[in-house]
Amino acid sequence: MPASKIDSLGEWRRTHYSKDITPSNDGKEVTVFGWISSIRDQGGLVFIIINDNFGIMQMTLHKNKVSKELLSKVESLSEHASIGVRGKVKTMSKAPNGAEIVPSEIKVLALPQKVPPFGLHAETLPSMDKRFEIRAVDLRRPKALAIFAIRGKSLEIIREFLKERGYHEVNTPKIIATATEGGAALFPLLYYDKEAFLTQSPQLFKEQLVMAFEKVFEIAPAYRAEQSRTLQHLSEFLSIDVEEAFVDYKDVMNTIEALISRLYTGVSKECSKELKLLGISKLPAIDKIPRLTYDSIIELLKGKDVQIEWGDDLSSESLDMIADELPSYYFITDWPTKSKPFYIKPASNPELSESFDLMYGSLEIASGGTRIGSKKELMKRLKEKGLKPKGFEYHLAVFDYGMPPHAGFGLGFERLLMVLTGQKNIREVSVFPRDQFRLTP
Repeated sequence: MPASKIDSLGEWRRTHYSKDITPSNDGKEVTVFGWISSIRDQGGLVFIIINDNFGIMQMTLHKNKVSKELLSKVESLSEHASIGVRGKVKTMSKAPNGAEIVPSEIKVLALPQKVPPFGLHAETLPSMDKRFEIRAVDLRRPKALAIFAIRGKSLEIIREFLKERGYHEVNTPKIIATATEGGAALFPLLYYDKEAFLTQSPQLFKEQLVMAFEKVFEIAPAYRAEQSRTLQHLSEFLSIDVEEAFVDYKDVMNTIEALISRLYTGVSKECSKELKLLGISKLPAIDKIPRLTYDSIIELLKGKDVQIEWGDDLSSESLDMIADELPSYYFITDWPTKSKPFYIKPASNPELSESFDLMYGSLEIASGGTRIGSKKELMKRLKEKGLKPKGFEYHLAVFDYGMPPHAGFGLGFERLLMVLTGQKNIREVSVFPRDQFRLTP
C-alpha cells in the first residue's frame, strides 16, 4: 500500500483490549488496536490475529459481506502491520478467548517495508546477533513475549514479597567514586573534572541505609566490564539487592529460600500459558534449599579425583561436576574469608567467613553474607585486599555512629529468569542486552 494510503489515527481511540473480546461482550461495538501476527485467507473468509498489550484477538472477515473498500484494505495487509478495527464482538468457540471481531471499519496505521529474516512462529531462527539487530521485532515472537510476560510478573512478585516483609525500596547512585568490589571489572567515566565509575553493586550504600531504614531493597541496573563472552554474563544487568539490620547470613538464606518459593508458586499460577509455550509443563515446588559448606564441596570434588586444595576457587569444570549431583538450587556456605569481598564478616574461625552463594546447578544466582560492623575490622580487611581506606572514607565515616549488625545479598535477576524460563543464553531474557561486543541497539 502506498504511503498516501496509510490512515491517520484521527479521532479513533481504543475502547477495549484483547482480554475484553470474550463471549460476555457478544454483540458489543468495540474499537481495538494492535499489530498483525498472522493472516489466513481461506477462500471466502479471512482470519487475522491481532496482538496488543494483553495478548491476541481474532478478526474474521466474510469477503462477500463487506464493502470493496474494506476488502481492499484487508488484501493490502501483511504480518507486522499496525491497524485499528471497529466492529462487533461475536462469540466463536475456536477463537482466542472464545470470541472474535467482525469488522465494519479498519484503519491501516503502519505497514512494514521489509520482511524480517525470521518468522514469528519459526522453530529455526537466525543467529542471535542477526535477530538482535532488530530486537524490537524479535521481541514480537510468541516465545519472546512469553519470556517477558514472566519477567514482568516475577518482578511484581518479588517486590510484593519484600514489601510485605517490611523492606523499604530505595534507589542508590549509579555513578560512584570508588570501586565497590575492587578489581578491574569497572567502567570508568569522566564526571565533570573527576574520574568516576559505573556501579558494580549498591553494596556500600545499602549497608549505610540500614542505619535509617533497617530493611532495604533495590532492583536496579549494575555494570561489570566482563572480559569474556559467556552464556551467563552481561555487562549491564538487573540486580536485586537486599540488606537488613539485626540478622546474620543464615537469616538471609531463609529469606532467599522463602522468596524463591513464593516466586515459583506465583509464576506457576499466573503464567501457566507462557510456561507451556516455552515447553515447561509445570514449575517444581521449592521448599527447603540444601545448604552445603565449602568444606563439604571440596571433599565432594576430591571424591571425584579433582585436584583441588582448600581455599581454591571452584572452576567451571568443578561446578559442572557438582551440578551432576545437585541439578537444582543449593547454597554453598562458609567460604574462605580470603575469597570473599572485604565487607564480608569472618567467622569465629577467621579463615572462614559468614557467607554463601546460591547456586542452580553450575550457575551462581546470588551471593551474600553477614557484613562487618566494626570500622577497625573493615579498615583491616580493606588493607588485606590491597584497597586504600582513604578511598572509602565516605563509607567508613558512618561506622563512627554505631552501625548495627547486618547482612544481605545481591541476586542476578536475569540469571534467575534464565532458570525460570528454561533459557540457555542470558541474552534471551534481557530486553536490549549489553556485552563486550554489543552496544546497539
